[in-house]
Amino acid sequence: MKKRTKTKTTLSRSDTIVSTLLMILALLASSFIVMIAVFITAQGILPLITNNRGLGSVNLWRFLTDTVWLRGDYFVSTLYGAGFLIINTLYIAFLTVLFSFPVGVLTALYIARIAPRPVAATLRTIIELLASVPSIVFGLVGVGLFLPIIYNVARSLGFNSAGGYSVIGTVFVLALMSIPTITAVAEVSIRQVDESLSQAALALGATPTQTNFKIVLLAAKSGIFSGAILAVGRSLGEATAVALVSGNARSGPSFGLFETTSTITSTLLQGLKETVGIDYNIRFTLGILLMIVILLTNASLNFVKRKVGRLDA
Repeated sequence: MKKRTKTKTTLSRSDTIVSTLLMILALLASSFIVMIAVFITAQGILPLITNNRGLGSVNLWRFLTDTVWLRGDYFVSTLYGAGFLIINTLYIAFLTVLFSFPVGVLTALYIARIAPRPVAATLRTIIELLASVPSIVFGLVGVGLFLPIIYNVARSLGFNSAGGYSVIGTVFVLALMSIPTITAVAEVSIRQVDESLSQAALALGATPTQTNFKIVLLAAKSGIFSGAILAVGRSLGEATAVALVSGNARSGPSFGLFETTSTITSTLLQGLKETVGIDYNIRFTLGILLMIVILLTNASLNFVKRKVGRLDA
């Protein structure tokens, strides 16, 4: 009995140590998020509440609604505006998902349900490799491959695309980056669908195509929607690739597919290391704005996801 009690005490102590260690690691990971948010907020709020060395403070309402990035000269004006950047960012994210979502889901369906095993394994490896490619590489592909094609297509249609730098070029690059994420998440969700559902549909006379689209995809829709949320997050947060292909417009919003554009992230990145004073701090204000946009967007999409998930019941 004593030996058994001693063993239980040892196990209890081990569990306590492991539990404490895991709690410390979890708090450490969470603290990084808090540190980032506090640092960006502390730096980004300065243009709104300080005198900016005699230039005056940035008007918050004007900053959130104006359609021109800066009215006046750099370092001597506080008339910054990011309203068009919010619209551009959401518009580009919407177009990206509109293009990449069906491609990613259908690719996942082919890999999980239709392709022979060797082909599926090869395609799965390719998708994983694409997901690991750095964003700068996608941006360079956009500059070297997409932009010349867009420029020639726009010219043949009678549009001026500023050398190919455009909304559609940005969407193509972001879609290329989003498709692997959507495909990977959707493929896992599709493979987790109970095989008895598809077998029952086939037994009732449904064709394999009808089964895949009407049974399998519907059963996996909650997981597939998660892939779309991740794609939206990447579209909203990408900076380097967007800055290379968007044209970095200083006014907007830009709705034409061949117009130059800019997003919150591309403007935040542009000239960050060369600027000082208010023009430096205002980039952190854009960081606050970006965090708010991503937070609200993800909250909205997760709300829709929960609604979609309830339809499964």
